[in-house]
Amino acid sequence: MTASVAAHRLGVHFFFDRQHRVVTPTLARVRRRGTDLWGIRDISFSIGAGEGVALLGGNGTGKSTLLRAVAGVLPADSGRLEQRGRVAALLSVDAGLMPTLTGRENCVLLGVLAGLSRRQARRSLAEIQERTALGDEFDNPVSSYSQGMRARLGFAVADQVSPDILLLDEVHEAIDHDSRAAVEERAQAILRNGGIVMAAGHDHTLLERLCRRALLLRGGGVAQDGDFADVRQTYLS
Repeated sequence: MTASVAAHRLGVHFFFDRQHRVVTPTLARVRRRGTDLWGIRDISFSIGAGEGVALLGGNGTGKSTLLRAVAGVLPADSGRLEQRGRVAALLSVDAGLMPTLTGRENCVLLGVLAGLSRRQARRSLAEIQERTALGDEFDNPVSSYSQGMRARLGFAVADQVSPDILLLDEVHEAIDHDSRAAVEERAQAILRNGGIVMAAGHDHTLLERLCRRALLLRGGGVAQDGDFADVRQTYLS
């Protein structure tokens, strides 16, 4: 399968109640007096096989919302999103992890939810335990893990589905040097095999090693799409 991601005037609309909690559009109409905003709006781009694309922009510009839309976490409220290939996402340190379950139990649960059979998920356990360097902590509840340990486990679990499209949202910047090197090595391997990497963050040195192209987001829209160095220059200026 040839990996691809394409957005056509993509938009994600958020609704809030009077306590600034996210609610459904139906609840927003019933409760009235709430507010709303477009997290992203009228975003269009096309990403082909073997491309690494960085998302640059300040806080609140739509980077995380766009990655969550591509991951299937947030539905499109306008436009459409088309993609080919299996997606793995590391969108937050705790993404998908159940704090009361052990690392081992989380691996099986999330593997099955990602489409693996229970046997396939269990077959990956020894490799994940070694890759994460969790040792005996692998059989302790995730609630006892540090942020770095959770990030390492989250990435290993996401990677067990052999993704064609890898999404990274700043979490790779929160882990230690060795784990970050492992994430970068895996991302490079996905690109060499014709996959796609989309990454958001503020470590421009790391992003440039993974991505030749960048999208600059401003106010929920794409302000610039081009060579990483050119887009970074615009962002920093």
